[in-house]
Parts: sequence; structure tokens; C-alpha cells
Amino acid sequence: MCFLKKIFPFLFFGVILLNTENVPAFAENLPETTAKGCVLTDAATGQIIYGKNENEKLPMASTTKIMTVLLCLESGELDKEFVVDSEAIKTEGSSMGLQEGDIVTKRSLCYGMLLPSGNDAANAAAVACGGSIENFALMMNKKAAELGLEKTFFVTPSGLEGIGHGSSAYDMAVLASAALKNKDFAEMCSCEKKTLKFGNPPYERTLYNTNKLLTMYDGVNGVKTGFTDEAGRCLVSSCEKNGVTLICVTLNDKNDWNEHMALYDYGFSAVQKDKLTAEKVTVCDAESGKNFDISPENSITYGKLENSNAKTDTIYETRPFIYKSDENNSNGKVNFFFNGKKIGESELVSK
Repeated sequence: MCFLKKIFPFLFFGVILLNTENVPAFAENLPETTAKGCVLTDAATGQIIYGKNENEKLPMASTTKIMTVLLCLESGELDKEFVVDSEAIKTEGSSMGLQEGDIVTKRSLCYGMLLPSGNDAANAAAVACGGSIENFALMMNKKAAELGLEKTFFVTPSGLEGIGHGSSAYDMAVLASAALKNKDFAEMCSCEKKTLKFGNPPYERTLYNTNKLLTMYDGVNGVKTGFTDEAGRCLVSSCEKNGVTLICVTLNDKNDWNEHMALYDYGFSAVQKDKLTAEKVTVCDAESGKNFDISPENSITYGKLENSNAKTDTIYETRPFIYKSDENNSNGKVNFFFNGKKIGESELVSK
């Protein structure tokens, strides 16, 4: 009888517990921060490397636009032209320069939010994607619940204060990690400047990124700045070195540029590059009856924290009948877990 080796035959599922060896001791001299809320995490696993009041709900100003951009990108039709809502763009604060009657695309609005932090762009995107700012806020909170952001509540798409509007440093790190998995988002937030066409009629103009950290520290590739009188200076950044990406969030921090750099110095000294992968498994071809191997197509690279006792697991999902000749060469998938939380997956393919 055909069966999957290393996989529970009655469920076609299996779990493999990978080795989690300790790495060198924690780096000395923890960095200091004046932020009200702060966290440094590994982007792949969400593991906290450094935190200060990381679960306290605080106003987060224009870092709110991370969620607005993500929903806008996920809505599709990014390059379809339309006229901005004339009421939505009438807002205070930072702007991408929209005027009544301007012709834009959702893609342009996303650049307008991530680079010059346009509140006009955020409102215009909210109306374009949700029909109204109020309805778009409902969409934002639904997405927050899906991502497990327990301390987060959205009232506005721009980050201008509303009653109850706020998040925690840790929630914002989780949100940034999710957003960076979107290729368009990752490309946009890493731009120092971008030349776009919009207006009536559309004409070229250049938008500049408010995130100075992009040019201040090697490896920084995002994400978003923010400031209001109530929230203070807020910054969500990401940095990649040697295949490991860390995310840093500071809320209400007067010295955010320098403190992010110090936190990255500390963070990259406290983690070691590691890979979460899965073994190949032997299965039986339902047509020929012969055995063949299937292997995960991808692995996950992450920063392994020193002295970590984290548990990493892999759970296989396969079909009851597997055909080696299947045109799409897909034989199921393997799910990767870190401390019981799913952090990714990979297709199982025959080589």
C-alpha cells in the first residue's frame, strides 16, 4: 500500500521539530532610548530583540499610512487613472500636492503616502478603495484583526488624531513585517525619491522621502516616518544585513534617527543568521506505484536570538493521491512555525 514516509498516514500531516541550539550570549551594553514605546524585532519570526513599553497603546501619527498603503495595494487596479475626491483632499498637514480635479492612480497615491507622507493622498486612497473615509477605517480595523494587532485601532487613514486612534510599537512592527512582504510596498518605501505624473492634466513631478534613515545607515530599506503634536516623532524602519531583516519602531521619540542606528548596531550583534527549512519526504506515485521525493521549494532566513529557547516546527500538508507527472509539479506545502506561530510556507515539489 502506498503511504507517505515521515508523515502520519491517517491525516497526511506531520510535524518535525528542528534543532534549536543556543548561540553566543547577549551583547553587552543595551542601548538606551527616550521613546515612550520602542521595539526591535526579527522581521521573519516577530521575535523581540529589544523592547520598552512595546505593548502600550500610543498615538502613532503617519506611520498609520503603512496600513493605508497596504490596503490600497491589495485593492488592485493600481495604474487605472481616476479623479481624486475633491472633499477628501481638503485636509491639514503634510501633502503630496493634490488639487481638485487632479487625475491620479492608486500607485501614485501610495508613493504620495510613503514618501512625502501626504495626508491628502491617504484620504484620496481611502475614498477610492473604501467609498468613504469611515468605511475605509472599518477595512483597516478588519485587517488589523486578521494580523493579530491587539493594541491597534484606526480612525483615520492618515494618522491625524481621532478618538481611540492608536497602536503599540510591537503591533506596528508586525504590521510593517506584513507590509514588506508585498513587493510593491517594499520597493516604494525604500525609494529616496520618485518622479510621477499626476495633475489636471497629469505632469511630471518628483516626490522626496521624509525617511532620512535611508541614507544614514547601511542596509536600511524603509519604512515610514510620522509626527503630530500629540504623538511626537514616530518612526518605523527596517534594515537588512546578511540576509537577516530587523524592524525597529519608536513612538514619541525625540532622538529617533540616532536611536534606531544604535538599536540596529545592538540587534545585529545579538542575532545570528539561521534558516528554517524542512526535510524532503518520500511519497508514492499514484499512477506508477513507485516512490519519489518531494522537497520544500523555499526556506526562511531569520535572525536567531542568542540564548534562544524558541521552538521551530514544520507541518506538511499533502494530497491523498500524488501524481509525479502533475503539470504544475505541486504536491502540497509545508508550513513553518516559530514558537507555535505560523511565519511562512513553501510548496513541496519533485526535483
